[in-house]
Amino acid sequence: MSELHRDVLIIGAGVAGASVAKELRHLGFEGSILLLGRELDAPYERPPGTKDYLAGKTSRDDATWLHPDWCEEHDVELRLRTSVMKVDTDAKVAKLQGGDEVSYEHVVFATGANVRRLRLDGTDLEGLHYIRALRNADSIRAELEQVEQVVTIGGSYIGCEVAATLTGLGKKVTVLMQEDHPMQNGMGETVGRYVRSVLESKGITILGGQEVDHLEGDDERVERVVTKDGSTIDAQLVVIGVGAVPDVMTAKGAGLELGESGGIVVDAHLRASADGVWAAGDCAEFASELYGKQLRIEHQDVAIEHGRTVARNIVGKDEPFSFVPYFWSDLSDWFSLQYLGNAAGGYDEELIRGSLDDGAFSVWYLKDDVLVAALSIGRNEDLIDARRLIATKASGDALKTALPDLSTDLAAL
Repeated sequence: MSELHRDVLIIGAGVAGASVAKELRHLGFEGSILLLGRELDAPYERPPGTKDYLAGKTSRDDATWLHPDWCEEHDVELRLRTSVMKVDTDAKVAKLQGGDEVSYEHVVFATGANVRRLRLDGTDLEGLHYIRALRNADSIRAELEQVEQVVTIGGSYIGCEVAATLTGLGKKVTVLMQEDHPMQNGMGETVGRYVRSVLESKGITILGGQEVDHLEGDDERVERVVTKDGSTIDAQLVVIGVGAVPDVMTAKGAGLELGESGGIVVDAHLRASADGVWAAGDCAEFASELYGKQLRIEHQDVAIEHGRTVARNIVGKDEPFSFVPYFWSDLSDWFSLQYLGNAAGGYDEELIRGSLDDGAFSVWYLKDDVLVAALSIGRNEDLIDARRLIATKASGDALKTALPDLSTDLAAL
């Protein structure tokens, strides 16, 4: 066992943790930094795992977000395949896998999230996959030659992106989901119906309002998905995308406060409930000054900005996290969706700008007359003004009149 000291200990080597290290060095921080990750790969972007990387169009290096060479050049110690077993926040000491102990001035929990697993009969069959890491995409690709029919369980962006990618590889895909339309839960029925129409036009079967009962296989491999109403869908490969849960096992053991969504509770500056402790990314449930409540958002761009905010506050900037949440999703080369803000807490009005028939429109979500989110398909220029309007909590009848009117100059609002 060895005893070490690092000024900043970062637990989790995804883009959130890597962003902390990168921003610290950008700000001129000269202290010691240890970045720990359990995965085999250096910090990388996850979105390609359901898109170009899954399709075999890009490589692992293309997805790398923080290269080991950069870490060496900037004196950031990167340890992969390493777990943190325990953190004592009073003593400011972390015990690592293998017995090493690291004392710290600041510790950042950037542990991300784990896939939500289905507890059903048949989930031990071969051919069943969850997808979050690049190695999950590798496993799917390794089986594709023996597969003709695929079922994706879940109608969120994961299920839709996988369906689009595998359709492009010549597979017959069915999307099975509890909601009526794809992406409806987070983005509303208007967008859900549009996404459904595009997927169906590309040959994808959509089964909405359905719940999986169990999986079947005559041998060791999955062959059928059976729904609650007794319907069966043939499949030699099943990809499950039904959400994720924050990875807070180490944080919970350290006695940190957890919130309603299960994430690590942090304030608007991303400080946790113990001295010298911060949280960033998918595991963080942060106090949003924009929305006036605790939020946990699983978006890569939010994770990156979380990391930058933590770094700035470690060096004494004392800045709240003020980034307007941003998310994007590409479905093959069929269309790109971009989303700003957060309407997950509910909205009571949608305003449409542009034409759904032409595939060029934006959707503006209002709650109590206040603009809380905006989505664009084919009208990305609208989001330039949407970010400003959401950040300033734009509201009022004049706004609601102007947004659907294509003759309105949004920059003048």
